[in-house]
Amino acid sequence: MPNPTAVFETSMGTFEAELYADKMPITVSNFIDLANSGFYNGLHFHRVIPNFMLQFGCPYSKNAKSPQAGTGGPPGGSKFTAAGKTYTRDREGNIPDEFTCKISNEPGTLSMANTGAPNSGGSQFFVNTVHNSFLDWFDKSTESQHPVFGKVNKGFDLVVKISGVKTNDDNPVTPIQMIKVSIVA
Repeated sequence: MPNPTAVFETSMGTFEAELYADKMPITVSNFIDLANSGFYNGLHFHRVIPNFMLQFGCPYSKNAKSPQAGTGGPPGGSKFTAAGKTYTRDREGNIPDEFTCKISNEPGTLSMANTGAPNSGGSQFFVNTVHNSFLDWFDKSTESQHPVFGKVNKGFDLVVKISGVKTNDDNPVTPIQMIKVSIVA
């Protein structure tokens, strides 16, 4: 069975990504559950850094200029299913770290954002615009551990364009909204 595709409809255009359900079932199932529930719809990119990445997925970013953007996640205690097993997000909405496949943070990859503490990823993720190998969970040159769970396979030029918008403290001056995230099986 082929991996699912996520379609990201933004206020600047659309890009798509293959989700590595075959290699990262917990992280991908969490993402799909959130996307199918409409969690991501109407949120804004809250962190955009040229020649690095763009970050998205905080519920507080519904208000594009919220000072809390970047600090939120899915509802604590909510559940999702991965590979026939039910997982419960912890009280802060976080899921277990999935350090199973050595997939590098190459250009176009989707990677789980976290606080740096174990099991602190939930809904936020970022799209790498350059090769950020220092973020790989298996690269021991830094303490950063960000597992990759997908890769843009259509519209990477839009991702690069978004990464180049004018920002103030890494927040786009002109808000960029995620209109809808859809999953195609």
